[in-house]
Amino acid sequence: MKRLEVALPGRGYDILIERGLLAQAGERIRAVLPRAAKVAVVSDSTVAPLYGRSVLDSLARAGYEAALFTVPAGEGSKNAAQLSELWEGFMAFGLTRTDAVVALGGGVVGDLAGFAAATILRGVAFVQIPTTLLAQVDSSVGGKVAVDLKAGKNLAGAFYQPRLVLMDPDVLDTLPLPVFMAGMAEVVKYGCIWDEGFFDFLTARPSRQGSMADIEHILYTCCDIKRQVVIEDELDTGLRMILNFGHTLGHAYELAGHYVEWSHGEAVAAGMCAAAQLGVGLGVTPPDVPGRIARACAALGLPTHISCGLEDCSAAIGLDKKSAGSDITLILLDAIGHAVPCKMPRERLLAQVAALPGHGKESAT
Repeated sequence: MKRLEVALPGRGYDILIERGLLAQAGERIRAVLPRAAKVAVVSDSTVAPLYGRSVLDSLARAGYEAALFTVPAGEGSKNAAQLSELWEGFMAFGLTRTDAVVALGGGVVGDLAGFAAATILRGVAFVQIPTTLLAQVDSSVGGKVAVDLKAGKNLAGAFYQPRLVLMDPDVLDTLPLPVFMAGMAEVVKYGCIWDEGFFDFLTARPSRQGSMADIEHILYTCCDIKRQVVIEDELDTGLRMILNFGHTLGHAYELAGHYVEWSHGEAVAAGMCAAAQLGVGLGVTPPDVPGRIARACAALGLPTHISCGLEDCSAAIGLDKKSAGSDITLILLDAIGHAVPCKMPRERLLAQVAALPGHGKESAT
């Protein structure tokens, strides 16, 4: 078993990575939550039929009374109405402040269940069991939980750290290929911002089969990078911003596609390629970097370019959580393996974005 500790003062927790770990969920949770009596397991309509019974049985063997709460699969469930339904369901189940919520699913489930745990009864213990590659390498670690608003993604949320993260690579076998590859976009991101050797390691394995052959190493490396960043900057005011490389325009692509045309990972892949081009234009990024990133993404079947009208770009950038007043911090690369925050007026960034192919005023979404 691979183990990483997110060593935050008074809020530290372990990330455990091992094949077959799902069946051990109950005993692993009991080890960190010995006082809990009830566990509310939140999953979605795709994951619950696959893994819900296994987790419930494991929790029962560990002496918990557990109930499964299933939400519709997809980004559309990450909203205030669904959050309220979970609150009411938790209360009907009899959840108390010494009990726990488990998120069993991808990023949507983790964000929604985590925000529900953070807010019900002013906060109950929370465990992440991520079942997508994207959730395993990114959203399940670090304590960002949220729901979407009509204005944009993740605009109502909190920092609320889990008590434990359990990662079973075997669950990735049931992911559709596009969903797996979308997760690889976030994996590539870690190589881009932190570790050129890891980036080169990934480019030598441009297939699902190649990645799965080394999946425990991939999960460990990504989580270790994120762990280091979160320990340094838990509340996302400095170093943690680099984890958003590719996300400023990635969120614009998601918004333009109404959160259905492009998955988060696909949008981030194209966003990284666009950010690399912007970096060259701003004199920050070496000219060979955009091509290297684009080749890595293309080899994984990810988009390297998404057309997006300037109005959608402006709307997304205006809601970007890296904004401060009239300025925004754009994450760029000064080399593969090293990210740098670049603060600039939003209008200057929009002018640079407008010069990108397919990003002008008349561009189609």
